Amino acid sequence: MSYRFLPPLSVLLLAVSASAVTLDAAPAAPSVTAVGADVLGAELERELTTLERDEAKAKQELSDLARESELLKARTLARGRAYARLARAGLLPVGGGFKAFVEHAARLERLHRSLARDLAQERQVAERRAVLAKQLASISARRGPLQAQQRAVSQAQTALLAARDRDQAFERAFMGGAFDDHTAVYGAPPSGLTASSGFAALKGSLPFPLAGRSEIRSARRNGSGPGLTMRAPGGAAVRAVFPGRVAFADSYADYGRTVILDHGGGYYTVSANLAEIEVKVGEDVKGGARIATLSGGSAGSTLYFEVRIGQETADPAEWFGI
Repeated sequence: MSYRFLPPLSVLLLAVSASAVTLDAAPAAPSVTAVGADVLGAELERELTTLERDEAKAKQELSDLARESELLKARTLARGRAYARLARAGLLPVGGGFKAFVEHAARLERLHRSLARDLAQERQVAERRAVLAKQLASISARRGPLQAQQRAVSQAQTALLAARDRDQAFERAFMGGAFDDHTAVYGAPPSGLTASSGFAALKGSLPFPLAGRSEIRSARRNGSGPGLTMRAPGGAAVRAVFPGRVAFADSYADYGRTVILDHGGGYYTVSANLAEIEVKVGEDVKGGARIATLSGGSAGSTLYFEVRIGQETADPAEWFGI
């Protein structure tokens, strides 16, 4: 099995430094470097997801082979003992006549062939287990550098987006009333979340679906309860706030492109007004996994977000603790 090597991170970091100078000098158009960082980040995440899937598959096969190996050893031992007993009998069946002797010899030969097959199977299983062990070692060695590169890209991307967003906020400050009832928040990428604690335990401390600075205000869609709009730089990644299963991933009425995640226990989150959807219905996603992106453009984009409990829409501000 082979894995692709991604572009050197040093190229991105040099571009980040150059971009920071440009952003400090004057309000800039959408940064190609920021888009490149997002593309590289998505590529790294897909690579890590592939590694995790390959690792899980290899571990499952190793577990199955371990059970098969135990069964083969038990069967080989039983047949070996039976063969030893028959072999020790020697020519004793001769006393029972020629027919008994032939049956004895035929049974001894069948056991001998079965033992040979069992031993060959044991060798094949052992060889496959050795191959899988090497594959797991390779995956482990590859994961570390990828994770380090992913963290560095995330930090660089956050810095680029924050610098660009400060320029955009500075420009909007002179417009007046365009987004004056907002709350500015800084979100970190959701990570380390597991389904074991349950979605309800995160009320008041639910991670934000967007990393970096967002401008948030209350909003509603036709026929729905309270929601939030989150204004963020165009191209920003939208992430799962908690592990779940994709229940809906398509365009829907006033919501536009929408992803609904089922987090279990009757809890759902709705992320709408998306540009690109990166998940499929029925797919299980981890907390912090990318599910979509916002549209590009120098003016930024707006995510619409809801928390639902069964058929009821809860106030997401209470879940975020704002």
